[in-house]
Amino acid sequence: MGYEVRGVVARSKGSPVTVETVLVPDPGPGEAVVAVQACGVCHTDLHYRDGAIGDDYPYLLGHEAAGVVEAIGDGVTNVAPGDFVILNWRAVCGQCRACRRGRPWLCFSTHNASQPMTLADGTPLSAALGIGAFIDKTLVAAGQCTKVDPAAPATVAGLLGCGVMAGIGAAINTGGVSRGDSVAVFGCGGVGNAAIVGSRLAGATTIIGVDIDDRKLEWARDFGATHTINSRTTDPVEQIRALTGGFGVDVAIEAVGLPQVYQQAFYARDLAGTVVLVGVPSPQARLELPMLEVFSRGGALKSSWYGDCLPERDFPTLISLFLQGRLPLDKFVSETIGLEDVESAFDRMTQGAVLRSVVVMS
Repeated sequence: MGYEVRGVVARSKGSPVTVETVLVPDPGPGEAVVAVQACGVCHTDLHYRDGAIGDDYPYLLGHEAAGVVEAIGDGVTNVAPGDFVILNWRAVCGQCRACRRGRPWLCFSTHNASQPMTLADGTPLSAALGIGAFIDKTLVAAGQCTKVDPAAPATVAGLLGCGVMAGIGAAINTGGVSRGDSVAVFGCGGVGNAAIVGSRLAGATTIIGVDIDDRKLEWARDFGATHTINSRTTDPVEQIRALTGGFGVDVAIEAVGLPQVYQQAFYARDLAGTVVLVGVPSPQARLELPMLEVFSRGGALKSSWYGDCLPERDFPTLISLFLQGRLPLDKFVSETIGLEDVESAFDRMTQGAVLRSVVVMS
């Protein structure tokens, strides 16, 4: 029988999104229907709208979400109707070469629902990151549902579905930040500030936030940065070295995705330090570094995809920390909005006026 619901659709490249009727099928084998309660507005959704990820229009946007499982298909054992879940876009397959080697957070064969959701006229929709959560109910692979403590508000829990998890994971999982370390985070938006939070959780003693916007640097201080640098007016590499005894930081996290910012992160780290790229670059971006510098400085240059997270391990842990008052996830929520406000939320996000706008389903 299926479901007839409202969803936010991008019909063509760069065109404003619209709220339209979407048909959601009953779950098939290995699938689940989730009643979405809240979904964050992420840069990735804007990339889908603008064609920076692909051109498989129309897209059903939204992916950073939490809600309640409404129905499950045959063979589903990890969740049941009534479970409160965070949606994730890394449904670990358990069979690929990464999973077989005990590295499921690198799973190379994550899976999505096999049935498409459609417009009212039957046109198939491409769900953003295999989720499509700017909608009242969505169809996902059951492995994309991670059960967590329902005491956490959906507006907060859903943020772990993408941006906040990416930042925290970039620090803890990819960067390996540990107690006593020094860290510099380049770009203090949602992902960058989550990296600051993750560094603080891991016990870093010096945490330096770098941005060109004083408002974002104020956010960084509120999230735990011990120092901030406006790189529009100050050379961040020189300033970071001055703050670290002339050496540079143990871990430099680039949360912008620009070659010139990556170069700053590269030169701002100590010998044998680590650079983590978590900012998403454009397809046209090119990076040039002297190979001798790469060799002689040692250390590691890493990319962080989804914060190298394992949802079943990381989501419940982070929700527990939030409920204990040790992880300020609520500070990332700048505003709550309705489905019809997604397009204007894209504008505020582009202007850097918000950390996260969160859509709340009525």
